[in-house]
Amino acid sequence: MHLTAPATARGTARATARPRVRDADGMAVASFILGLLGLLVLNLFLGPVAVVLAAVALRRGTTRRGRAWLGMALGVADLVVLVTVMEMSGTISWSL
Repeated sequence: MHLTAPATARGTARATARPRVRDADGMAVASFILGLLGLLVLNLFLGPVAVVLAAVALRRGTTRRGRAWLGMALGVADLVVLVTVMEMSGTISWSL
């Protein structure tokens, strides 16, 4: 005796696609937050992580495309800030 209906190919495809988009949405939000946080601290680490997360989220088809693009832009801005301040101070790292 079966208590549940058998899964169809159509239902299975829908069930596997939804978590992937949900993960991509989470990556888009994470890239935005890490990019924003990276402007203040640990931009050498958080900038590239934000860029990679945004790229993966966009590739997986996130519904939060704007947030992913913002995360990517903030990740690049993190690296630009790092390079600019390093050049101004003449050191390998920087501090406020």
